Amino acid sequence: MRRYLRILGLLACGCLSAPVLADCAASARTALEHAYCEVVAAGGGQRLPRFEDFRRNTPRVQALLLKRPARRVGVAVPEGAGNAPTTKPADVPSAATAVPSSLPAKPAPVPDPQSEPDSPAEPVTPGLARCQLAGDRIDCPNRRFQLARNQPNHRLAEGVLAAGNRLGLATYQGDPDDEAALRRYLSDAYDRYIHKMLGIGLGGVTLSFTEFYHGYHRHWASGVEYAQRLEHTFQLLKQDKRTRAVPARLSASLPEDLAFCDTIAATVVVCDGGSENWVFVAP
Repeated sequence: MRRYLRILGLLACGCLSAPVLADCAASARTALEHAYCEVVAAGGGQRLPRFEDFRRNTPRVQALLLKRPARRVGVAVPEGAGNAPTTKPADVPSAATAVPSSLPAKPAPVPDPQSEPDSPAEPVTPGLARCQLAGDRIDCPNRRFQLARNQPNHRLAEGVLAAGNRLGLATYQGDPDDEAALRRYLSDAYDRYIHKMLGIGLGGVTLSFTEFYHGYHRHWASGVEYAQRLEHTFQLLKQDKRTRAVPARLSASLPEDLAFCDTIAATVVVCDGGSENWVFVAP
C-alpha cells in the first residue's frame, strides 16, 4: 500500500490539514499567504491544501484557491501588487521532490474567475439534482452509482496491464495564460485519466481534479511536461499492479454530500473531497 501512496505522490499535493494559526501567521510572507491564514482562522480552510503546498503555487493559482472559501467567511483576497512577496518565496519544488504526505483527494474543481456566480452557495450539480448520496452509492431516479474499489487482477480485462496500454494524454499546446482553454484541456485529460485508472482496477486511488489541476501548474513551473509525468506514473502503477496486491480501499471515509460531485460520463460520477477522491460507477 505504501508503494501506491509513494507513486501517486509524484503527481500532486493533497493534504488538507490546516496549520496552527500562530504558526501560519508567523510563516506568511505575502498578502495572499496572510489571507490564507485568515481564511483558516475563520473556519474556511477545510478544502484548502496545507500551507506548505499552498505556498508552492503561483499567485494566480493561490488567488483561485482562496476565492471561494474566502468569500464564504468574509475575507478579502488581495489583488495585483499586494501579492508580491515581502521576502524571497520558497523555491518551486522539482517534480521529483513534490511528494505529499498522504493520498490526494478531490475538492470542488477550481472555478473560472470569469464565470463563477456571485452567490456563495454550493448547489448540487444539476445532473445529480434528483439523486441522493447513500453511503457508498448514489441513488438516482433511473440509475444507481456504486463506489469504485480497487479490483484484483483476475477481474480486469485482458491486456490492460500490458506495456502497450498507455494513458495517452495529449500535451497542452495552447497559451498557458488562457485559463479557459487550459481548464478545457485538463477537464478532458482528467476524464481520460479516471477511465484509465478504472480500467487497470485502481478506481479507489485516483487523484482529484483539483490536484490534477494544481499538479499541472506545479510541473509546468518546474519545466516538467505533465502528460509525460502522468504517463510514467501510469506505467509504474501497472507494473506494481501486476506483482502486488492492493486493498480494495485505502480509507473508510465517504463523501458527505453531492455538492462536490460531478458526472464525467453517463456512467461515472466523481466526488472531490479535498484529501480524498471518490469515483462512483453505474453498471
